[in-house]
Amino acid sequence: MQYHHIFGPVPSRRLGISLGVDLVTHKTCSLDCIYCECGKTTRLTMEQKEYVRFKDVKKELDHFWQHNDDPDYITFSGAGEPTLNSKLGQVIGYIKDKKPHINVAVLTNSTLFFDPTVRHALLKADLVVPSLDAVSDKAFARINRPGKTLDTKEIVKGIEAFAKEYKGKIWLEIFILPGINDSTSDLLLLKEAVQKIQPNLVQINTLDRPGTLAGIKPASRSELERAIQIIGFPNSQIIAKVDKNIRAHIQRENIKAAIVETIHRRPCTKQDLLKILGVEKEVINNHLTILEQEGKIVGKTQERGVFYQTLKDS
Repeated sequence: MQYHHIFGPVPSRRLGISLGVDLVTHKTCSLDCIYCECGKTTRLTMEQKEYVRFKDVKKELDHFWQHNDDPDYITFSGAGEPTLNSKLGQVIGYIKDKKPHINVAVLTNSTLFFDPTVRHALLKADLVVPSLDAVSDKAFARINRPGKTLDTKEIVKGIEAFAKEYKGKIWLEIFILPGINDSTSDLLLLKEAVQKIQPNLVQINTLDRPGTLAGIKPASRSELERAIQIIGFPNSQIIAKVDKNIRAHIQRENIKAAIVETIHRRPCTKQDLLKILGVEKEVINNHLTILEQEGKIVGKTQERGVFYQTLKDS
């Protein structure tokens, strides 16, 4: 069975072996972040609806569970903002009913947390990772590029309200880009917001894969450490690279389809694909060559190596 709405499992930086669930069509989001590894937002919207049908996601999950080992996490992320899907709460509930021992995580840009129905939909998740990259309107516009004016203070209030209602873990992610959102004044505003939210953990992240804006650079280790120092939250960490010992061992014969499925959502190097798919280097090389010859993927050179991504028509 070819999956359209679930992907992986992949070795995650934070969650071990994680099966992804993508609840929106590529690439539907409420922001157009300059660092997004999934590419430029093509449908910039705040409209909530059933972008991906609940019954279709259930069908794919049931098939995966029948033919694969259980992952450590099922993670709602992918090629857009998962809280835009009006059935998010029902999908989470279905997973927890069928596989209560599997942790459920939701990665979200936090823009819809002002809505009580969105906050309620997330209550059954085990972990929520909301993003908050800027509190000042100028920095927010530079790094997150909303489609319309969004009040950053309301976003902070929404995350704060959710933190009071939610019984699971909250890992607040802050993405740092030098010269974009890392001025002392911007970091002090983030400090105030973090103190209001009181997450279980603050995770400081930076660019690892190609973004959507040319010329942006990842923050150095010292720049990330400076951000942690200024924000001053006691339980903070710089997100580490994926553990080289983690392998997902995808149990699918069609490795070619798995490669396309994986890099469609986030560009990967050959080394990334080796870790994710757990197959021989020659197999990866052969399939990448064929896919390039077919015009389905393209390699782009970045600091960390050549990243492969799908072309629009693939």
